[in-house]
Amino acid sequence: MTISEENYIKVIYHLSQVSPKGVTTNAIAGTLDTKASSVTDMLKKLADKNWVSYQKYQGVSLTESGLLKAKMVVRKHRLWEVFLVEKLGFAWDEVHDIAEELEHIQSDALIGRLDEFLGYPSFDPHGDPIPNAKGEMVKEERILLSEAQRNHTYRFIGVKDSSPGFLQYLDKQKIALGAPIELLEIEPFDHSICIRINEQELVLSQKIADNLYVLKHV
Repeated sequence: MTISEENYIKVIYHLSQVSPKGVTTNAIAGTLDTKASSVTDMLKKLADKNWVSYQKYQGVSLTESGLLKAKMVVRKHRLWEVFLVEKLGFAWDEVHDIAEELEHIQSDALIGRLDEFLGYPSFDPHGDPIPNAKGEMVKEERILLSEAQRNHTYRFIGVKDSSPGFLQYLDKQKIALGAPIELLEIEPFDHSICIRINEQELVLSQKIADNLYVLKHV
């Protein structure tokens, strides 16, 4: 599988998480910043190799073999992010672009050794689950902080937006993965929320709350 093909099936995989009934050509083109005609040509190639199911004007979905291929690319990307943060001291907002390059290394033996070296992590530095060698992932009943309830305590487990700017904002506010978050108040006017975290109270906009994944603390 070429680097371009890997990029396509990874994008289809991520887009299918929010569009399970099929991913549109325009959505793929927008994500990859390319022409719809170029996407159509690539989808035909991927379909010929049985990695996607594609019919013009009806969207595209990954086949069983294509889904496993996509999960293996995601697995490599997320393992490299763990390595970069935990072993090389990179910040969580610095690793995405580097992992984008490293994810295309084709050695299964290397990735297996990397997984073992890291202690078989289940999640990457952004809280996203890491597929194992069989494509299996830990499932959590996560919700967005904007969907949480007043006077309940949650644990911050991941981000929907992993852009450097957003991650840097969280660092400034000292909002780190694993931190307990108590939801104190929801403002009816603009849906901003007041939380208690690290013994301090913060007011977060709805946009911020829409990009934080939490688990209810039991």
